[in-house]
Amino acid sequence: VQLQASGGGLVQPGGSLRLSCAASGSIFNFNVMGWYRQAPGKQRELVAVTTYGGNVNVADSAKGRFTLSRDNRKNTVYLQMNSLKPEDTAVYYCNALIQGVNYWGKGTLVTVSS
Repeated sequence: VQLQASGGGLVQPGGSLRLSCAASGSIFNFNVMGWYRQAPGKQRELVAVTTYGGNVNVADSAKGRFTLSRDNRKNTVYLQMNSLKPEDTAVYYCNALIQGVNYWGKGTLVTVSS
């Protein structure tokens, strides 16, 4: 199983970015899939995750600004990030729990700066 993430980059405060993560390989479907992030000097933290059935958990810091959506047919999740703040700057990691195994994708850097 591989997780292919894309969509990071540099954006000004108040701007938007969309991250996507696609799971590929010999999988039927994912159990839980979503995004974590790790800022310099801080621990990795949950941003937003969804179950295959559609239950979504979003961090308080992201509520109202970030939206997680999914395409089950493609085993892909999307993180739409709006009203970005400098404190959102971090490496964002895609994560998936598939058939009891936890997978991590390579991180994608999001930098929010003027």
